[in-house]
Amino acid sequence: MRKFLLPTLIIASALLILTRLYYLQILDDSYIKKSENNAVKIKYQYPERGYIYDRNDVLMVANQPSYDIIITPNEIEKDIDTLEVCRLLNVTPDYFCERLRKARVYSPRLPYTFLSQLNKKEFSAFQEKIRRFKGFDIVKRSLRDYRIHAASNVFGYIAQVGEATIDKNSYYKSGDLIGRQGVEQVYEEVLRGKKGTKRIQKDRFNREIGPFKGGIYDTISVKGKDITLTLDSKLQEYGESLMFEKRGGIVALEPKTGEILALVTAPTYDPSLLVGRNRSKNYRLLEKDTLGIPLYDRGLLAEYPPGSPFKIITGLIGLQEGVINEYTSFKCHYGFSYGRGAFMRCHDFGRNKLNEGIFQSCNTYFASTFRLSIDKYPTPELGIEAWGNHLKSFGLGNYLGYDLPPGRKGLVPDAKLYKRYYPRGGWRSSTIISNAIGQGEILMTPIQLANMMATVANKGYYYTPHIIKDIKGQKIDEKFTTKHTTSIDQKHFEPIIEGLHDVYNLGTAKTLQIEGIEICGKTGTAENYTKIDGVKTQLTDHSIFVAFAPKDDPKIAVAVFVENGYWGARWAGPIATLMIEKYLKGTISRKDLEVKMLTRGLKEEYKKVISGKPFSINQ
Repeated sequence: MRKFLLPTLIIASALLILTRLYYLQILDDSYIKKSENNAVKIKYQYPERGYIYDRNDVLMVANQPSYDIIITPNEIEKDIDTLEVCRLLNVTPDYFCERLRKARVYSPRLPYTFLSQLNKKEFSAFQEKIRRFKGFDIVKRSLRDYRIHAASNVFGYIAQVGEATIDKNSYYKSGDLIGRQGVEQVYEEVLRGKKGTKRIQKDRFNREIGPFKGGIYDTISVKGKDITLTLDSKLQEYGESLMFEKRGGIVALEPKTGEILALVTAPTYDPSLLVGRNRSKNYRLLEKDTLGIPLYDRGLLAEYPPGSPFKIITGLIGLQEGVINEYTSFKCHYGFSYGRGAFMRCHDFGRNKLNEGIFQSCNTYFASTFRLSIDKYPTPELGIEAWGNHLKSFGLGNYLGYDLPPGRKGLVPDAKLYKRYYPRGGWRSSTIISNAIGQGEILMTPIQLANMMATVANKGYYYTPHIIKDIKGQKIDEKFTTKHTTSIDQKHFEPIIEGLHDVYNLGTAKTLQIEGIEICGKTGTAENYTKIDGVKTQLTDHSIFVAFAPKDDPKIAVAVFVENGYWGARWAGPIATLMIEKYLKGTISRKDLEVKMLTRGLKEEYKKVISGKPFSINQ
């Protein structure tokens, strides 16, 4: 056996060595990659970002050329003329040293952005002399070119990608641009396109000698896909101009599809402010405006008491629950008495049926309806649960699922909430009666109000509000074409719609009529409380208005919310009416309303608000 031991060991060792050699040379490419990393330089070709069009094929967002100065630390010569570089690029020596330090920390061998988003004039002088500065390179990119000066909250903006995103997504490298907020963020993967790569072979002296392996691994960039939004750019611009010196939001929807026609927040800003080298500086200035909060999208984020427009749902629930019909009447003596001497004031007097209750906005009518709806059940817990389920069928109390960065859910109060408020029990319909007129714990966002009105216009169904209409070569998400049906029978919407029509004919909006357009609407005034130095303080009421038109074939549903705007017909009503006429006719006949909205605002009113809060919640 001994005579075979040595040959066996030799053969086994040889086999191991051969196997290892085979693995290293044939199977394992890690050393090749390391070698390539040292001998091959990768240059990225950045694609044009997809264009953004409105529903009428109007180009809203295109691109403009931009240039980044890139450095590779290991390639920069020690005797580089730092002062000359700083002079040509208009930066300080301290900036030069700091960027070089950060580049070395990132990677001595990989390109790093030294200076970004230069226009052609800014980098032209440097381009002429770049050959003298080894380790510096120029990368061409595209920045956004806004063709309209509106809808900044819809578009979002483009910014440099952060380290956290780079760590999570291998597509992005240092210095890359990425969509932030709005459709730029939501449809980033569609709009960004695909980067191209060019591999350059280097010799042992680190000099570029030509394409790596004849360029067989090079790829070309692919332009991002163009998208079409549901937005009507003319209506959006008009809505923003109507909110002159006002705070609040306007949301306009196409009822039959859920398409967002306008999404206005006020105050707002020109989207071009967040383009180019001044983007960061301008962003900080916008961020410092803690009173107007222009970066805050009130249409999606602000949660308000809905006020009298909520009476629409109170009436529908009463009809569905069978506690009232269109002929049921309640007597109002300038208010509604409940509880122990409690009194809900109303401007009305006399006996009203449902139609009159709607167009005269009678608090007593809807407080009585709400109490009957809750008291129909054996316990208030069961009553509020049934009431809440009806509300949720309208999409309230939750995110609607629209294709923009998430807003707020609003609030549909339930038994759990009231058990926390009243741990010893004893709460009942009269305790929570303010919900009947949208002044209790119920909270809604402007887009939820608009969707509620679209649902009424459709007599009981809605489609998820969305901003995308078409993606070139791609289908939109089917959730935007899925019908949602409420818990209210279709027949119950008829008397409510008649009442809303009479709001313009006989009621609180009769001064806002437009010849040739049958509009259904509802005014609203929401009490506005906030805490100042820990004390509950009442501020000027909010002005609210919801509407749709035409009555028999609705093409637009609108919700308008003007903070500290007094009552519904003062500010929100005229704005909603003008938005409807602008969309349906393209021209304005009520010049008296238009001039007032375009030239008068609430600047003096806002000076009284010292808390600077974007919205108020009843405490």
